[in-house]
Amino acid sequence: MATTARSACPLNMSLELVGDRWTLLILRDMIFRDRRQFRELLANSAEGIASNVLATRLESLVDADVLTKAPHLGHKQKIVYSLTDRGVDLLPVMIQLGAWGATHTSSPAPIAQWFRIAAAAGPEVWQQLTDELRARHRDQHPADPSVEPTFTRLAAEFRAAAAAKRPSAT
Repeated sequence: MATTARSACPLNMSLELVGDRWTLLILRDMIFRDRRQFRELLANSAEGIASNVLATRLESLVDADVLTKAPHLGHKQKIVYSLTDRGVDLLPVMIQLGAWGATHTSSPAPIAQWFRIAAAAGPEVWQQLTDELRARHRDQHPADPSVEPTFTRLAAEFRAAAAAKRPSAT
């Protein structure tokens, strides 16, 4: 990642910070899959990120104040990465980008439908999701459906949409 911006254009500066493929996928896994430890991010990467790339991107995001890192509450030798307010504010952008990909690519992945549902829910729901995500990362707790009703509701809508597409057994 560039250490100085090529131009002062806000879009350019945003892309220099989070615009490479791996950074967006790391943020996706943190935001939507609640992966917050190095090993979780590495082992569960569907795209197969290399450990050195993951380490570099995580450090860049910490340096840019998109993430923080702290010792795990139950195991001091483990590090937990958390989104800062700056990182949490990427949630609506990620929803829109995922919805764009679901609409304009041939993605067969089930998550494509989740992005369509989340995008259709609109800005009020995005704000609720952002608030829930902010609380989760501020308190360093894993996702909890009882305190994240908006994430839980969208997950239920996704499951219902997926079930409706399956042929019924007769």
